[in-house]
Amino acid sequence: MLTVGRAQEGSPMESQWLHYAKRLQAIASTGVHYCRDDFDRERYGEVAAIANEMLALLGSVPIDRIEGLVSDFAKGYATPKIDVRGALIENGAILLVRERSDGLWTLPGGFADVGRSAAQNIEKEIEEEAGLKVRASRLYGLRHKASRSYAPDVRDFYKLFFLCERSGAEPPCPGAETSEAAFFRAEELPPLSTGRVIEADIHSAFAFAADQSRTAVFD
Repeated sequence: MLTVGRAQEGSPMESQWLHYAKRLQAIASTGVHYCRDDFDRERYGEVAAIANEMLALLGSVPIDRIEGLVSDFAKGYATPKIDVRGALIENGAILLVRERSDGLWTLPGGFADVGRSAAQNIEKEIEEEAGLKVRASRLYGLRHKASRSYAPDVRDFYKLFFLCERSGAEPPCPGAETSEAAFFRAEELPPLSTGRVIEADIHSAFAFAADQSRTAVFD
């Protein structure tokens, strides 16, 4: 049976103002969805507008981009997005892919699709981004992005990290959203896309792969 352990408590890495803005946006989204009074709907809409302005200022991005990032606004109870990442380790090296969007490297993965389990999502992502068929074998971490040293984001995320095993011996190859896919040793990591992955995630993957008795960690 898989056991889990709470990650060591620490102070949130995200700024308090960014935290407040995201909370206001989530409250407004839930309020607009559930309210039945036109006056309340207008008030929640004003709260959402203020939250979006705060997020735009804090993130130095246009407000229309902020509004576009919240595609599920007022469509139900506001919850964090789910990001899945997979670690495939072979011969002392870990598989990373280079993102076309920023030219930096990360563990393969992305947003979880509706209709697939978490394991099915990461298996799909690795095939699409690195051309390899894998099986998710073990959950080694569940992180709250805002509580760790990832690059700040105006959206809220839970990040699920899996150890994976592959079938076949074909070399990795990039996909539509990646420009390279290759294996790297822990001491030779390339520049990372820190909105997606940080060094601690990669070092944790090596540690968990080396110790089957190690418990998964979560925030």
